[in-house]
Amino acid sequence: MKALILSGGKGTRLRPLTYSGAKQLVPVANRPILFYCIDNIAQVGIKDVGIIISPETGNEIKEAVGDGNLWNIKIQYITQDEPGGLAHAVKVAKDFLEDSPFVMYLGDNIIGGGISRFLQDFEKNSPDALILLKEVEEPKSFGVAEVSTNGNVLSLIEKPEKPLSNLALVGIYIFSPNIHRAIERIKPSRRGELEITDAVQELINMGLPVESFILDTWWLDTGKKDDLLTANAIVLDEWLKVDIGGSIDNASKILGRVAIGKGSVIKGSSIRGPVIIGENTFIENSFIGPYSSIGNNVKIRHSCVEHSVIMDGSELIDIERMEDSLIGRRVKLFRNSRHKALRLMIGDDSVVEV
Repeated sequence: MKALILSGGKGTRLRPLTYSGAKQLVPVANRPILFYCIDNIAQVGIKDVGIIISPETGNEIKEAVGDGNLWNIKIQYITQDEPGGLAHAVKVAKDFLEDSPFVMYLGDNIIGGGISRFLQDFEKNSPDALILLKEVEEPKSFGVAEVSTNGNVLSLIEKPEKPLSNLALVGIYIFSPNIHRAIERIKPSRRGELEITDAVQELINMGLPVESFILDTWWLDTGKKDDLLTANAIVLDEWLKVDIGGSIDNASKILGRVAIGKGSVIKGSSIRGPVIIGENTFIENSFIGPYSSIGNNVKIRHSCVEHSVIMDGSELIDIERMEDSLIGRRVKLFRNSRHKALRLMIGDDSVVEV
């Protein structure tokens, strides 16, 4: 069994952050989203991992992930020159995948509970595809599956006008080598891309078994700001452990589960968890509220922050209240008006007066 992680694309839904960085490296609880995907793959014992990268952000991903030693796996990077669809990514990776079954994992998706049950079902039943599904409120925005009572997939449609079910495709699949035959038989969609939904539907048309696994834990596609903030909140809520590595003066109060990195200093401030604060960060006369992730080398003075992600090297001064915000790297944010509450999304290296 091999794994293929898709970490290309242009991240248009997370701009302006993704003008200067890969969307898969945006942090959730101070770790890149991509790292959670690799965690889940490594935990089930898969050793050979291919990562699809784009020419624009590939070097950044290589630098962050390395050769796989952090997870005791072997990583091969595969460049997809243009974002030609998920099935096109599989086609590009064919030499790496060879005749092995494989897990395909979208690098900006996070699920609770890992993928071991999913993999066990595939190994037990040996279908040509096993797709992960989740009930959603608005299926029109997703690829949607029609499933029989015994879990066999009858049809797949990408973003249908009239969905036949509320079961959306989660960005994790397991395929047999027959998926390569199916991809060779399909044509680009009206978007000009080779769609993985079309390839799975072609497996069905070929009379090959396609099964489903309905996820009973949470799933988040972190391609938009609000989804990323929700993922940050869930990960902090479920996985954060108390770890105080910095210094806290007597005038400060720490409530709930809070992790503070080495070299960080908290002065005259209140931190109410779940909150994670990176290394060498300075917080003075401020309030950091629940579900906030503060990166490394951040400075926050005389400010109130809640339910937000602030990335490395940024600075906030005199911000009366900021919530539901996503702040890029090395941003300088100052108060210059009477705005009471702010909801912001700011790209890297910006200077903003509000």
